[in-house]
Amino acid sequence: MNKFEAHILVVDDDEGIRDLVKQYLNQNNFLVTTAKNAEDAVEKIKIIKFDLIVLDIMMPGKSGLDFTIENKNNLNTPIILLTAKGQASERVEGLETGADDYLPKPFEPKELILRIKNIINKTKQDNKKRVIYFGNIKIDLNKHLILKENKEFKINSTEKTILEAMINSPGKTFSRDEIGNIINLDKERSIDVIITRLRKKIESDPKNPKYLQTLRGEGYVLWIE
Repeated sequence: MNKFEAHILVVDDDEGIRDLVKQYLNQNNFLVTTAKNAEDAVEKIKIIKFDLIVLDIMMPGKSGLDFTIENKNNLNTPIILLTAKGQASERVEGLETGADDYLPKPFEPKELILRIKNIINKTKQDNKKRVIYFGNIKIDLNKHLILKENKEFKINSTEKTILEAMINSPGKTFSRDEIGNIINLDKERSIDVIITRLRKKIESDPKNPKYLQTLRGEGYVLWIE
């Protein structure tokens, strides 16, 4: 049985384009589902978790932009927009809706493949860094959870932002000013309180931290490797 690189949803009201894109993606080891319009796509995403959506902008009824605006936040699925519009203003409009990339028609199939692979590879790397294991601890940034010793600890958006920055730069010392800039907070005492709160959720012994440590006079560092 073939192991496909990814499952792609192709949404276009032009049957000829749908079939051509599907054929080319199949030849390059992608599993493909098609939808004839945005409404059809909505029904498909209710029952299937896709790795990426290739979406035409100009369609009868709801446009690709409408679909992206209405569904992007809940989907957490990369979107590449296809359109005959080639002007910069339309490209910016498409990206501002939350799409990940933009490809004007007509396009080279090889370019579409390259863009799909780049986005999927980046998504895989991003996802790896959003669920982290070290020691007896699991940090799931997607679910805003820390699991330690069979206990769950919720983290708020501020704690998540700090942890995400530290996880992406393990071993780096973050000064209070840097952390303040990351979370838009300039009160050092408040930052210390947030770090203390995080320690209680991460460390078995918060008073003698193993992972989230203080470097006196410098700042804080997360050791996870």
